[in-house]
Amino acid sequence: MTVVGEEEAGLGRSPAPGTGTGTGAPVPGPGGFPYALEEAPPDRNPAAGPATLLLPPGPPPLVPRTAAGLRLLGEYQGSGFTTPKYLARRADGQVVQLSHLLHLVASAIDGKRDTDAVARVVSAGFGREVSGDNIAYLVEHKLEPLGVTVPPGQESDEVQGPRSDLLLSLKGHRIIFGERRTVAIARSLAWLHRPLVVAGVLLLAAAMDVWLFAFHGAMTPVLNVLDQPLLLLAVFGLTVASLLFHEFGHASACHYDGARPGCIGCGIFLIWPSMYTDVTDVYRIGRAGRLRTDLGGVYFNVVFMLLLTGLYFVTGQPFLLCAVYLGHFEVLEQLMPAVRLDGYFILGDLAGVPDLYGRIRPILLSMLPWRGTDPAVADLKPRTRAVVTAWVVTMVPFLAAELAYALWNLPRLVATGARSLTVQLAGTYEAFADGEIPAGLAGVLGSLMLIVPLAGMTYLSVRLSGRLGRNALRATSGRPRLRAVLVLGVAAVVTTLAYAWTSGVTPKPLPPAPPLAPVLQPHVPVVPVPPGPDRADGPVAGPGPVGARPPGGWAPDGATPAVRPLPWRIPPAVPPAVQPPAPGPAPAATAPPAPVSPGRPGPAPSAPAPQPAPATAPATAPAAPAPPTAPPPPKPVPSAPATTPPPAPATPAPTPPPAASAPPPATAPAPAPAPAPPTATATP
Repeated sequence: MTVVGEEEAGLGRSPAPGTGTGTGAPVPGPGGFPYALEEAPPDRNPAAGPATLLLPPGPPPLVPRTAAGLRLLGEYQGSGFTTPKYLARRADGQVVQLSHLLHLVASAIDGKRDTDAVARVVSAGFGREVSGDNIAYLVEHKLEPLGVTVPPGQESDEVQGPRSDLLLSLKGHRIIFGERRTVAIARSLAWLHRPLVVAGVLLLAAAMDVWLFAFHGAMTPVLNVLDQPLLLLAVFGLTVASLLFHEFGHASACHYDGARPGCIGCGIFLIWPSMYTDVTDVYRIGRAGRLRTDLGGVYFNVVFMLLLTGLYFVTGQPFLLCAVYLGHFEVLEQLMPAVRLDGYFILGDLAGVPDLYGRIRPILLSMLPWRGTDPAVADLKPRTRAVVTAWVVTMVPFLAAELAYALWNLPRLVATGARSLTVQLAGTYEAFADGEIPAGLAGVLGSLMLIVPLAGMTYLSVRLSGRLGRNALRATSGRPRLRAVLVLGVAAVVTTLAYAWTSGVTPKPLPPAPPLAPVLQPHVPVVPVPPGPDRADGPVAGPGPVGARPPGGWAPDGATPAVRPLPWRIPPAVPPAVQPPAPGPAPAATAPPAPVSPGRPGPAPSAPAPQPAPATAPATAPAAPAPPTAPPPPKPVPSAPATTPPPAPATPAPTPPPAASAPPPATAPAPAPAPAPPTATATP
């Protein structure tokens, strides 16, 4: 913000006694303050007489008016500037920074005084003579461009002043509670900011964390919630309520220190929905009050977590503790001194600078050896300059690294996000089609958690590209060589990124994976792990065709498990057991087949009936499959007629391995068209 000095306004020192035109020394005016009385040159018209003075005709004095809804907040207390700063808030919420002189002029304008009357009032408060022409100049060239005063000739008091187009600002905001209702809520909760109450809350919070993390366990409630869609929706509702209660903390702290809070609303900040509280009036109070207002939000998060813990002891519902666990991450996020979170305003109030991002460019330019100190940096106190400089040299590389990382992984982000969103929407639709309303609502919540970041990243990328392009064109205006260098640099960066994206240098998209929180992804298919040489994956026994996979995952005994296991828990492959035949005469032993040439499958041997065994535990060792060559099969053992009902399938006993060659891996298929079943023991 441009700070107007006396020289810029055309002000000069009062003329010395006996000098200049007119009466010389300033004389007291109607209000007891000095002003210079000047006379026009006398008209020497003889008809008029020697004592007659004719004043030249001119326009009537201007009567300035302030814009509708303008609020003068007064001096910025605890400032980190070398000169006093004054703040004013327009009706559209935009805050402007004024010098002492401009603040006096805006305070003296009431819609009735003309410029001469305003000059007399300003001269009394400023301690130096200010003329009506000075006031007219300040109003026309300083206050009107800021939207503080109404342009001459305009009937309406509504003024559309310039607004700061901040990249990291809230967009699409909507009011939840108006100013009157917010003040009522703040007044009712202000007692929570008393020192004794704050000390008690912090002690209870420490005891709560010790109990939750050291004795009870914080992850157990989270895992319980992930299995229940309705509980997840309840936790989501509590999270939204915690955000709203967070804003009540800012408003109540503002009221506690004597300022007047404004409305509470919501909007989109960066890529996430957010809430905000208008506490602009807090800038007219001291630094301690501003810090209390900044910390009031996270303090009320702690109060909210204590309330949820108390409800848990009353009801025993674990989802309440899940919301408490997630509330800790909300507090840590808000304390980050970046992207206009609570930590950003805390650091700004500690340094005494209301807009840290506005100091990034002046500080970076002042670091260049061939550039002098920028006036915006020279106006800072030494301690404040050190704090702001440390913040700039920390945050600028951090933000630049985040941007570079996002650009490098852009194809990966787009491909993975599009695939996940397609699967998510399809699963949510199937859940509603099957009448699973809780699962469908949880799917909608999961879809929003995917859509909002993708849309936010797209919007932020477009805004950032446009902002950088406009700044580059403005910086290189009238400098063709510099613009050519800039164009070549941008072309090189774009070409490098395009080559990296298309040639496979950048990371590949993530492969499909099972959902970490299945409750948020209803009807999303579980992706099986592909078979490999080091895992035994193949057909399983059980009812149905050979090689069919039972629903719910792999099961060694052919039964469908009650709970779907994770896809990476794969048991070893087991060949099917042979059912005992129906009662009848035992078949005669057959001679072994004639030997065949190596590499050609021989005839399948006849299937012998299993030998009944006593009621002992069956063997569990898996059988070795037949080798690629056709060795003589083992001698079949005739079975006695069964006298009991057919038993359940049993685990086969091991078959003696051939001596000629080592058996192939368990996943290799048998070369014979019909492999010979091993001898099995059955429990009657």
